[in-house]
Amino acid sequence: MKNKLKVERAKLNMTQQDLADKVGVSRQTINSIESEKYVPSTLLAIKISEIFKTTVNDIFRLDDGD
Repeated sequence: MKNKLKVERAKLNMTQQDLADKVGVSRQTINSIESEKYVPSTLLAIKISEIFKTTVNDIFRLDDGD
């Protein structure tokens, strides 16, 4: 799964820790999602999209291998 989480954070000048605090996970979890080593749960993806006031599909997209 690909994502543009880092881009969305940059638009709001938000750190990984800021986002982690807002959605209730560790900074390491946000880092793992951004580096595409971890696929977030549906609940976490929805929480993240709500922070950025956009859709889940705007932040996350399936890769050809998914």
